[in-house]
Amino acid sequence: MLHFTEEQIGQLLTYEELIPAMEQVLIRFSAGEVQQPVRSILRVPEHDGLWGLMAAIDGDIMGIKLVMVYEKNGPNGLPTHQAVIQLISAKTGEPLASMDGRLITEMRTAAVSAVATHSLSKLDARVLAVLGTGVQARAHIRALRLVRKFDEIRVWGRTAEHAEQIADELGVRAVLDLEQAVRGADVVASVAHVNEPLVRGEWLGPETYVNAVAAVGPNRRELDDAVMDATIVVESREAAMHESGDILHSGATIYAELGEVLAGKVALPSGRRVVYKALGIAAEDVAAARLVYEKVR
Repeated sequence: MLHFTEEQIGQLLTYEELIPAMEQVLIRFSAGEVQQPVRSILRVPEHDGLWGLMAAIDGDIMGIKLVMVYEKNGPNGLPTHQAVIQLISAKTGEPLASMDGRLITEMRTAAVSAVATHSLSKLDARVLAVLGTGVQARAHIRALRLVRKFDEIRVWGRTAEHAEQIADELGVRAVLDLEQAVRGADVVASVAHVNEPLVRGEWLGPETYVNAVAAVGPNRRELDDAVMDATIVVESREAAMHESGDILHSGATIYAELGEVLAGKVALPSGRRVVYKALGIAAEDVAAARLVYEKVR
């Protein structure tokens, strides 16, 4: 059985390959070709942790990701999100590879947002606002640049120093006022860790496209009800109805799965705001891990 460290994965995995792989797996998932239960969550209350189990069967490969979320790790210099992925042969049950899942989770999340942005945002989108200054902010800037030619990329964070650091690092503009960062943007990527709505509908244009990535859980939100008065696209209807506080508490109706739109089975209505509510599904992790494994095999 092979084992891959994060350093090895970083040398093997690229957005140029990952983005089309995510597009294809989402199409397969919505077509019913991938078996996948809703994520199971175990709480570790004595250490303020969460342990998620995400399994999927995709053709000849089975996989499971064990993801650990420890929000208090940050001040200790440790990642708040860590993961391990195991790939298994669906034909024989033979363990094929284990790999560090932190970087795969980071990159596949941004790659799926890039797929969604390419499919759901305006072709002439020129201004991107990224809300947050963690690993997903950097990942989304790198990935979304590959699918749209932005003239301006703004980054906002609660800590001005962190926003300015990303601006210097990636050649974007730090905006210290949240409303100013959002107003006038064609694409908004919400990737800041929040529990209450961060983005307000009054700040958005009628055709502003929103990637909502930050809030996962039935009691967490990142968008207010006015933002959710839109065409809502998700990865998985089943997962969204269990895990999206934005959908559950706003009463919004899910219009389509992203894979249905990508396959041309569902057309988007014109003249409405589109919100892609991301949660992350196991099918994406297995497809990304397969890319790494097959490069070496």
